[in-house]
Amino acid sequence: MKIEILIVDDNADIRNILNELIIDAGYQTRVAANYAQALNEIDKKIPDVAILDVKLDKGDNDGIQLLSHIKSKNTDVPVIMISGHANIEMAINSLKHGAFEFVEKPFDQARLLNFIKRAVENLSLKTQNKEYENKLFSSFDLIGDSKNISSIRDQIEKISITESRILINGPSGSGKELVARKIHKKSKRNTKLFTILNGALLDSNKYELELFGEEKSDGSISYGALEKANKSTLLIDQVSEIPLDIQSKILRVITDQKFKRINGSTDIYVDVRLICSSSKDLKKEIELGNFREDLFHRINVLEINIKPLKERLSDIPLLIKYFSKKISENYNIKELDIDENNSYILNHDWDGNVRELRNLIERVAILQPNTKEKISSIIKESLKFDDIKEKTEENNLSIPLKEAREKFEKEYLSVQLKKFNGNISKTANFVGMERSALHRKLKVLGIKEFN
Repeated sequence: MKIEILIVDDNADIRNILNELIIDAGYQTRVAANYAQALNEIDKKIPDVAILDVKLDKGDNDGIQLLSHIKSKNTDVPVIMISGHANIEMAINSLKHGAFEFVEKPFDQARLLNFIKRAVENLSLKTQNKEYENKLFSSFDLIGDSKNISSIRDQIEKISITESRILINGPSGSGKELVARKIHKKSKRNTKLFTILNGALLDSNKYELELFGEEKSDGSISYGALEKANKSTLLIDQVSEIPLDIQSKILRVITDQKFKRINGSTDIYVDVRLICSSSKDLKKEIELGNFREDLFHRINVLEINIKPLKERLSDIPLLIKYFSKKISENYNIKELDIDENNSYILNHDWDGNVRELRNLIERVAILQPNTKEKISSIIKESLKFDDIKEKTEENNLSIPLKEAREKFEKEYLSVQLKKFNGNISKTANFVGMERSALHRKLKVLGIKEFN
């Protein structure tokens, strides 16, 4: 799809010159001869790039008003302002309102085309960045109202303004990378590239190369993660998988803030904020001789612990709504109405945690079922889980009615308690019981209250 550029100028000769020049450069165009036409074209469809004359028929600042109007609709649209009455004040005013460039008339055609090319590249970069962030399962949003997630949000706010090293613990798929990205984004280092080194994905003989880089015989340099993350944040994901000999070198970098590239003789000084994450219990790994204790204490200045999804069921409805919305936007499809109380979802173990839930929602969305029954069927098949009725028939038909009823009530109330994060009032309201009656029922069934 070609880039579309809106040309706004009250001089017909200049409009035609610009129109021909831009079409010859391979772009599509739309033109407007006055303020009203321009406003109509902008409201009809936001252009990819706009070229606006500062002074049109409406007044001295009408071009600036159009600029502000475009920016109110989409701040990412690059706008090039042109004027035959240019002065410094006008240029500054244009740039202050978000103009990409300011060009004086008569303009050099090659120079203007270069500005247009840069504007298109700028737009493309912003679009790619947004697409990339959207493809991240969270898009930098930490979703959930459980005590665990609420606590992590508070930790992020406090931790982000510090420079301390951080260890993030949590099972695979729970969102450790997301938390690290969130910390970076809220830190003073957020203008620099966030760098990730995944210890679990690297070949054992490439750890050193990926971390420290290499000076090659032909004089070229291969930069490692530490240099790429200079003045920024480096996440070493699955740090437990880093070999012991490399662990000792990481320890020295933490201590000295310097290292040598492979085959290099010069010390490279870096300023890196280090965040590490692990799905394994590093204390147990220390006992097994797989992880250095001194490194553990160095990277564990501040600690964040993410619980598995099955221990924070109250987050699932919010995650479902969030993923449904995001995925519908990404694929440009209708948002699905997924029942947050679906028994297959609530009773699933979620070993893959948030990532597994996200993948499930994406699978359902792609298949586009048009009824709740079809949605439920896909979820059931995907999770390979029997519904409550089937489970009851299989497990409870051979036992006395009273015992079967108690078994079902215990299972049912346990699920609802987890769903509402242990909140007795919310659980009682949902199941249709008085709070005091629910307390008594939980006591009789031997269900521990955890709120």
